[in-house]
This record gives sequence, C-alpha cells and structure tokens, in this order.
Amino acid sequence: MKKKLLWIVGIFILIQLIPIDRTNKPVDRKQNFVDIVKPPKEVSQILINACYDCHSNEVKYPKYAYVAPISWSIKHHVNEGRERVNFSVWSTYNTDQKNHIIDDILETVESKEMPLKGYLPMHPEANLTEAQRKTFNDYFKNLQKSGNF
Repeated sequence: MKKKLLWIVGIFILIQLIPIDRTNKPVDRKQNFVDIVKPPKEVSQILINACYDCHSNEVKYPKYAYVAPISWSIKHHVNEGRERVNFSVWSTYNTDQKNHIIDDILETVESKEMPLKGYLPMHPEANLTEAQRKTFNDYFKNLQKSGNF
C-alpha cells in the first residue's frame, strides 16, 4: 500500500513537469469583437464574463489551471473553444463564417450548453440568468439581421 501511494505521488509530481502553453496571443483591437462591433455594455459584460475565457486570446487562467491533469483539460477546452470561435480575431472571419458562428452562439446559449456546466462552479459570474440569455440572444439575432458585424 505504501509503495502504491509513493508511486501515485511520484507520478503526480512528474506530470507537473509536462509543459502546457498558456500564452495568449496579443489582441489586435482592430480585430476584437467587442472593440469593432461595440455591443451594448451589458452584452460586452456577458461576453467577457461567460465567453472570453475560452473563446478569445484574453484567457485568464486561474491558479488551479497550473496543476496537471486539470491544466490539460482546461487547455483542451480553451483550444476547442477558440477553434469554434475566437472573438479576438472576429474581423478575420468572412460573412458566412460570422453567420454560422452566430447561429451556433444562439443555439448553444438558448439550449444552455454554454457556458459549460463544469465552468460555472468556479466562475459564478458566467452563470447567466434567463434575462441575460434573452438579452444576449436578442442582441445576436439583431446583429445577424443587420449584417453589421
């Protein structure tokens, strides 16, 4: 039993040495959604509190994001989130991509798939009320209709 515990502790210590890149690319304000589209303050706050930690180059990694294997999971979620939409490079998307992204945003926020349930306990500011979800979705529906994105 003692040997098993030592092995487990040893492996845990060793996996801490596996590097994880937590570097955020610099944000060009001429490409960043909030800066170029200029949504209302309430929508900007929702984006920053509930979306930007996985869907931008402005990720704020909490202390627990430096402990393996938790760090691996967080980095995977960030990579996956940026792959789907990265608000920091919004202006690089073409109109079709933006429309598709907005469709996905509307669907995942309405169905409460986003923000991820596992993210909410450590980030209560991302736990959107029904009113916030409605405000957020109404904004994106109107944005999509206007085509001014």
